[in-house]
Amino acid sequence: MFTGLVQSLAKLEILAPEPGGVRLVVREPEMAARSALGASIALNGCCLTVVDLGEGSIAFQAGEETLSCTNLGQLKSGDRVNLEASMKMGDEIGGHLVTGHIDAVGTVDERNEEADWATFWFRTPRNLVRQMANKASITVDGVSLTLVDVEEDRFSIALIPHTLAVTTLGFRQVGDTVNLETDLLAKYVEQQLKYRTDKT
Repeated sequence: MFTGLVQSLAKLEILAPEPGGVRLVVREPEMAARSALGASIALNGCCLTVVDLGEGSIAFQAGEETLSCTNLGQLKSGDRVNLEASMKMGDEIGGHLVTGHIDAVGTVDERNEEADWATFWFRTPRNLVRQMANKASITVDGVSLTLVDVEEDRFSIALIPHTLAVTTLGFRQVGDTVNLETDLLAKYVEQQLKYRTDKT
């Protein structure tokens, strides 16, 4: 589990094809020093397993299934990525409970600058909108955010200067893709409502 509070805006050094998927190597000395093989780290919101540790670098593998439902396959060497190590029992939850299991890939529909702030609109599959509500939580590229407005197939968020500076969202432009994870509680509520409807 994660909280959606990005701990590092790291640099992707290598994205190399390998049988069954790709290998990603990220340069992040501080996180590498305190990590371990087999640990879980969210990369752009996608939970991945540490498969190797180098001198200041962390290696992951992503299979075809992961590449098909996230934006990880679109990355290239030199790109910046959001990293967050998995939370421990007793850690403060500064964002919200995030699983690291991406629900869909969205697209930046609008970016409106307001001094040092920015309001983003993201286009999303319509089925995800049922799990969204104004002022509820959403995870975009691993960043815990508050929904401002929700429409039939898109939603907006307002980003403060700090978030723009320390996450990949500061680089995002219209047409770019992002990883989306809706709120865990909203998923359970929708499932229960569906179950009740099916039973009646």
